[in-house]
Amino acid sequence: MDSQTFQALTPETLPARLGGNEVLKAKIGPDASRWSVREVGDGNLNLVFIVEGTSGAAVVKQALPYVRLVGESWPLPLKRSFFEYHALTRQAARDPGMVPEIYHFDGTQAIIVMEYLTPHVILRRALIEGRQLPKIGRDLGLFLARTLFRGSDLSMEARARKEDLALFADNVELCDITENLVFSDPYFEAELNRHTPELDDIVADLRSDRDMKVTAQIMKHKFAASAETLLHGDLHTGSVMVTAENTRVIDPEFAFYGPMAFDVGMLLANFWMSYFSQSGHETAKGERDGMRDYLLDVIEEIWATFRTEFAHLWRTERKGILYQASLFEKRGDPLASEQALNGVIADIWTDMLGFAGVEMHRRILGLAHNADFETIADTGRRAACERKALKLGRHLAVNRRSIHSLADIRATAELLEKEALS
Repeated sequence: MDSQTFQALTPETLPARLGGNEVLKAKIGPDASRWSVREVGDGNLNLVFIVEGTSGAAVVKQALPYVRLVGESWPLPLKRSFFEYHALTRQAARDPGMVPEIYHFDGTQAIIVMEYLTPHVILRRALIEGRQLPKIGRDLGLFLARTLFRGSDLSMEARARKEDLALFADNVELCDITENLVFSDPYFEAELNRHTPELDDIVADLRSDRDMKVTAQIMKHKFAASAETLLHGDLHTGSVMVTAENTRVIDPEFAFYGPMAFDVGMLLANFWMSYFSQSGHETAKGERDGMRDYLLDVIEEIWATFRTEFAHLWRTERKGILYQASLFEKRGDPLASEQALNGVIADIWTDMLGFAGVEMHRRILGLAHNADFETIADTGRRAACERKALKLGRHLAVNRRSIHSLADIRATAELLEKEALS
């Protein structure tokens, strides 16, 4: 993937450059001159186009050799599209139907052509609008359990897993973004940080909070050193597309081998942030009480589904080098296997809380913010919502070893939500 030969697509050039591809002609239409192309990318890194023709439609995603949010002053390698492509193929095998179908991949031009998901919308946008999707809790809980378990030494043959680990280990630059923007930058005056001005006092407190800073670095240590499974690496409500009946996960370009709890924590953190953002979007007090209850219910359903499915896979697909059945079930001691399972789940729970807390901080204090809060125009109302999320994030991370249930977290979130907007 040589950036010297790379050319960024435009709506005008795309038909001529991709119109000769037989797979795309079959999917979109045989005459590329009749393709309709529009650029819809609103993310931080890439170009995204929707291409429609006489036969159908597709999404064309192209990596840029820099961070789109910042510009050419922050270069990034085009090879991140290679990791996204390979992550999507593995996720498709491990939880079929949960990611878009891939039609074409061009490594040199960093292009992935994939299924156009319609009438799907970005989950984050749906939650901002107050929509309650009935299937996302179960779908996302299953996706987490199946991809995390089946991408690990609990399930994979050792050689295949180590070869995969070596392949994804080269996704260095995107890991570096996470290592700095998530775990370090929010806790000091990093150049690219920004926050709502009305938060100056709590930001100063967090940056002088010794327990929080040590916790963030403990979680960074786990992120960098615990290569347990293939992760999505950037799993949040903006990486999920939904209808009332269907859920799809997109954009795994940050994929790498890391701690199982990372994807779980990042995703649940975004639901907690959505919970606290709701009061900034309601036009009358209490208008979104049902939505707030729904979001806390979804968090509980994701975790319960994850636990149940992970346990099922442990009992039926545990064929890797870890916790071998030859030590437990095959010796007539299934209770030992259950003890080991409970220990693994307990470790994931504790680390999940740590990762969730740090994610809530970085989305409010760092470079990349969430539309949940950013679309609240009144900065005073926005800051009041963000302040509650910052407090819960600190509680989850610092007290992660003494928090034992989502019921406890729900009660804390509901108490914080009662704090008056100001």
